[in-house]
Formats: sequence, structure tokens, C-alpha cells
Amino acid sequence: MAIFFCSLASGSSGNCHLINDGESSILIDVGLSGIRIENKLKKIDIDPRSLTAILVSHEHNDHICGVGVLSRRYNIPVYANKGTWEGMDTKIGEIRENNIRCFNSEEDFNIRDFNISSYDISHDANEPVGFSIKKDNVKISIVTDLGYIDESIIRQVGDSDLVVLESNHDEEMLKVGRYPYYLKRRILSDVGHLSNEAAGDAIIDLVNKNVRSILLAHLSKENNFPELAVATIKNILDDEKIIIGEDIGLDLAHRDRISNIYRF
Repeated sequence: MAIFFCSLASGSSGNCHLINDGESSILIDVGLSGIRIENKLKKIDIDPRSLTAILVSHEHNDHICGVGVLSRRYNIPVYANKGTWEGMDTKIGEIRENNIRCFNSEEDFNIRDFNISSYDISHDANEPVGFSIKKDNVKISIVTDLGYIDESIIRQVGDSDLVVLESNHDEEMLKVGRYPYYLKRRILSDVGHLSNEAAGDAIIDLVNKNVRSILLAHLSKENNFPELAVATIKNILDDEKIIIGEDIGLDLAHRDRISNIYRF
């Protein structure tokens, strides 16, 4: 059975991604209202009643605001690690006991035919993680909301068919922009968000780890724009003789609309 993946939304106003194999549908984060998620799912012919699970990467509101609503409405299990459960427990409302699923970071687990790997990332949350989701020979990885990427993360996402990678901001736009100083410091810190430049450097390593395609995600509305993110990364890759479209695919996730659908 073919696997398809798309981003329903990506940005500080809400994040949500979907992976489906024709039998199971998993949402990775639900940072939009229940009704907005339902409407987006209908656009790609997914019945919300068919949702199998919700995976949560960390407890920030732009990743969890619709988790409780959807879980209660459609009786969906919610998977998160202990730190994330502690951080979001009072934010998402009551979840049925049988739908509270707690996994240990760095340990694989299964949701039906999907194998899920989670791994620690650097962000200002309780216990944030990235995910790699595998079935048969397909591997999709999601690494957003992190201040930096180290070798352990590169190793975890190696051999992915698709990596959803944060390209949050242009450093100069952020530095001269209207954000208050404390917020600029947070974004630029090791527990903040990945810049276009850092994403480009990471992609060089990912190409060398046999990653096939990149979906740039979590672009800032204030301190970035799609053309700049792509141009910055293209320049970095050009310097390494890496050709977009030949050596690596490059695409964008959007804050306000569904991304392209990837089929494997």
C-alpha cells in the first residue's frame, strides 16, 4: 500500500503533518483548532474519524492546541513522552485514560504498521523530540523547533526519503527586526530555532547521509520569506556543488495552506 505525506500547516501560528498508508492515518502535532484540522483533512479526502493516532513533539501551543479536541471527538490515542505530557496536561483538557500513550524518548515503538523513532532535540520545552517514521522501505523524518543540529540527529534522519527541516529565520532580518531583545536572544540560542543558514549547512550533511528530499518548515512570518529561505540554501548548496533537483529535492511547507503531497 502506498504511503503519502503532507504538511497541513507549519509555522508559529500552528503545526500539523499527516502520514497515511491507506489503512492508518497519523497526525504529527496538532497546533490548529479542531475545526481547521477537520477542514484541511477533508480537502485531501481524509475522514477525521479514520485518524489512528496523534504524535506530539513538545508542549508549545503551536503544536498542541487541537490535540485534546480531536482526541475527545474521535477517540484518538495521543502519543507523547513523559516531559511533554507533564507540560501539556493542563492545556489540552481531559483525555480518556486509554488514549494516554507515553513513550520513552530514544526508544522505538510501533503504531500499527508504522515504526516510530524519537530522539532528543534542543529546544526550550520539557522534553522535545524529533521523529522518524518508517514503514517497509520508506522513512520520513520531522526535525523542527530546534536551536541546532548535531551529528546524532543527522545520523538519526539519514537515509530518509523526506526530511521536514526547520528553516525558521534569516539571521539579519531577525537582528534588525521589531522583535524585543529577549525574543531575539531566545530564537538565536541553542534552544531556539534553526536559521536558513543553519538549515543549509545541515542539508549538506543530509545529502551525504542519503536523504532524498527536504521540506523546509516553520518559516517565520516576520523574519523570513520563502524565496529568501530557498535562495540562501541554494547558495550554500551551490558552493558544495550540490544541485537541487538532482542531488536533493527541495520544497516548502506553508503556514496557511497544505503542502504538496508526497507519495512513496
